Formats: sequence, structure tokens, C-alpha cells
Amino acid sequence: MITGPDWSKKLSAEIGKAVIGQDAVVERLLVALLANGHVLLEGMPGLAKTLLVKSLGVTLGVQFERIQFTPDLLPSDVVGTMIFQPKNGEFSVHHGPIFANLVLADEINRAPAKVQSALLEAMQERQVTIGGNTHPLPRPFFVMATQNPIEQEGTYPLPEAQTDRFLFKLIVDYPSAEEESSMMQRWGQVTKQPTLLAVSNGAELLALRPQVDAVHVSSAVQGYILALVRATRALAEQEGSAKRYLNFGASPRASLALYQAGKALAWLRGQDYLTPALVQDIAADVLRHRIGLTYEAEAEEITADKIIRQVIERTPVPAN
Repeated sequence: MITGPDWSKKLSAEIGKAVIGQDAVVERLLVALLANGHVLLEGMPGLAKTLLVKSLGVTLGVQFERIQFTPDLLPSDVVGTMIFQPKNGEFSVHHGPIFANLVLADEINRAPAKVQSALLEAMQERQVTIGGNTHPLPRPFFVMATQNPIEQEGTYPLPEAQTDRFLFKLIVDYPSAEEESSMMQRWGQVTKQPTLLAVSNGAELLALRPQVDAVHVSSAVQGYILALVRATRALAEQEGSAKRYLNFGASPRASLALYQAGKALAWLRGQDYLTPALVQDIAADVLRHRIGLTYEAEAEEITADKIIRQVIERTPVPAN
């Protein structure tokens, strides 16, 4: 039987042939695969976000498609369309790139609302509508999207309903000096580009999920997850406060995401039960895109991560 650490090690080692560093981000991506969740990656240009997702698709051995989001993108460019066949006088369905196991939505915030609504159906229902008929997407199915935090021209803010569908929002940071030096030594010549191998497959991933479901979560830890999520709502509902930092707190999807992702993280690290420490470890990735900062918070340079840290510090940790 495959264990979590063994599965994580073989995928991480293969991805590491192409991407140096970003170990924490790679682990979160594997957690998302096990928890059947989508991921939003945010980071400055040149941090290998696209390469990371592409390498994950090759290593996992699933069908991978990349969609470059632009302001003139149409829903049919993503989901597909009906094509008229002159030979028989009928329309046939042409599937778009969304019909893949792993879809990279590159620079997702550059597409307008119509495209986002088409993508939203795929993310939530795992199906798309073409010509009035619904078409199921392959299993497993994941959307991994990237966005640049500093470019504003030609971008559209993602609606809250869509960001809530992402299991994680991951912040991709700059590599360390040692990692950046290793990049130059390893990839300084174009003839040294890596060739990745498929070390897993979609069937294996689906077969591992029952093991993740078997991870035990005590009633105390369930209560802790609820307390963390509901504390963000309490902050948003404060009346008469001189400094109100949240417009809205996390939705019930946040509770489910913490529960599911926590179990996946526990299994990946070789544990058969979920601990409060693991919940704290993953809380920021689950919650940072699910709370809405006020203008006062942004003016005082208070980030979502800072508020989440305060919530964790103020919420009592269960003894077991």
C-alpha cells in the first residue's frame, strides 16, 4: 500500500528536476490533488508558477492543458462550441481545452466576466454546457490558476463567488540566494533543460482518496475548525468598532476546505489523525482569499494573513 510520505516524495523529487525550491507550494499542490480542490497561485513574474503546474501535470501522468487568459478570450475558447458539418447538415460538439485532467488558467484575472462564469461551472459542477447540453469533465479534474499581484492594467478582479471555489490561494515567493544560484548553475545552458517522467497517474490518485477519507478527525478538532472560521465572521460583524478590518468573513466552504485539506495534509505527512497544529499550518492558505478587507485595513497595510494569525492566536486550542 502506498503511504503519504512515499507518494509525496516520488512526485516532489520528479518536480524538483524542473523547479528548484518552492517545497511548501509543491506540498500544498499535492494536498489539493488529494482533497479534490482547485488552486490559485499568486506571485511576481518569473517565479516559475506556470512551469510548476506544467511539471505537476507531467509528473502526475494526466492530460494537461494550458489556457492563456486574455481580455478578448471567449467562453467558447475555453469550453468548446458547436460546429456545423456540411456533409450531413448537423452540428457536432467540439471540446475546448477545459476537457483535461489538469487545466492551467494562466493569468486568470485577465479574462472578462463571461469567461469566468463558464469556468465557474466547470470548477463547481465539473461539467460544462455546450449547445444547451451538459458534458461531464474527465476525472480527476483540477483548475490551477495563476495571477500577478502587481499588474492592474487590462485585468478584471475575480468575483468572490469564484475565489471561494478555490481550495487554496498560495503565495509564491522569491527563491533563496542558494536556490537562485542553483538555478543558474543547472539551467545556465539551454541544452540542460529537464525531461520529466510520469511517476503516478490519475487512477492511482483516485485510489488514494479513500485513505485520505480514513484519517480521523476528533470532535474537538472539528470544533476548532469551526471556531477559526466563525471567528472571521465575528470580526466582520463587529458593531460600533472604531477600526473594522473585515467586510465579510469566511464562508462555510472554508470549514469544509480546512477539514478536507487538513485530512489530506495529515495523510501526506504519514499521520492517521488530524491535529490542531496541522489546521493552523494550512489555515492561511484556505482563508486568505475568503475574507474581505476593508479600506481601513488596506490603508493601514493590514493583510489577510495578519488577521488570520490574530484569529489563530486568539482562538483556544483543544487539548486533544
